[in-house]
Amino acid sequence: MISRTRRLLMEITGIISALVIFGIPFYFIINSAAKNPREASLMKMSAPEQFLLLDNIKEVLSTDKGVVLTAFKNSIMITLFSLLVLVLFCSMAGYVAQRRIGKATPVINFFILTGLILPPAIVPTIWLLMSLGIFKTMFSMVMIEVALSMSFSTLIYKGFMATIPREIDEAAIVDGSSSFRLYFQIIFPLLKPTTATIIVLSSVNIFNDFVNPLYFFPGKKNVTIQLTLYNFISKYHSNWNLLFADVVIITIPMLILFIFFNRKIIAGMSAGAIKA
Repeated sequence: MISRTRRLLMEITGIISALVIFGIPFYFIINSAAKNPREASLMKMSAPEQFLLLDNIKEVLSTDKGVVLTAFKNSIMITLFSLLVLVLFCSMAGYVAQRRIGKATPVINFFILTGLILPPAIVPTIWLLMSLGIFKTMFSMVMIEVALSMSFSTLIYKGFMATIPREIDEAAIVDGSSSFRLYFQIIFPLLKPTTATIIVLSSVNIFNDFVNPLYFFPGKKNVTIQLTLYNFISKYHSNWNLLFADVVIITIPMLILFIFFNRKIIAGMSAGAIKA
């Protein structure tokens, strides 16, 4: 009885803590986005005199000839293309790294882990992109996002791959299946939990990336959704209500994605924890 009461108290404490940590900031954003410029500049938690959220969102979408919509398109394209490359190549890399163990395995694992540790070098990367003639292009931005997420995605796939019995591979090979058919028709469909995890986590990181598009994808036509925040804040004047309305617009797609796939994220992250 005592253990049940203690467990119930811990669950209630966890829920209250989550509401405080995540609920209050989100309420502040929505509340500020619904105010007029004078009220929003006060940075108070009080309710707005008039709820102007939809009006502020409309104004944000029409600012600077609809630059927010252009930024949305760029961010979505970068995110989708990056996810396609990550899922395809990282899943294959994780499969090979887990199935083929040899003398080169420690070296390969070292380079994969190094990708999680080393920070991106901005100036050399820009010099390389300019030398290749792909600076300020969608292709270069996608490759940068893929490079930054590849190590993590490969490790997640490798960990989950350990839960798939090798007997499946052997049976397919005995039946005359080729390597590509074995992977794409048998192994890859079994990776759905991990693929869902990679899609959600990587899409959040890529879609919300601020620094990399700022340095590697400059230009008004190349603006991404995070960089549109600069439209509403300056040295001498800031439209805080429009800034927070833009934050609401930025938050909605990833929030919906997380709500629908949060269970699959947990399943994909924990599936290979024991055997990996």
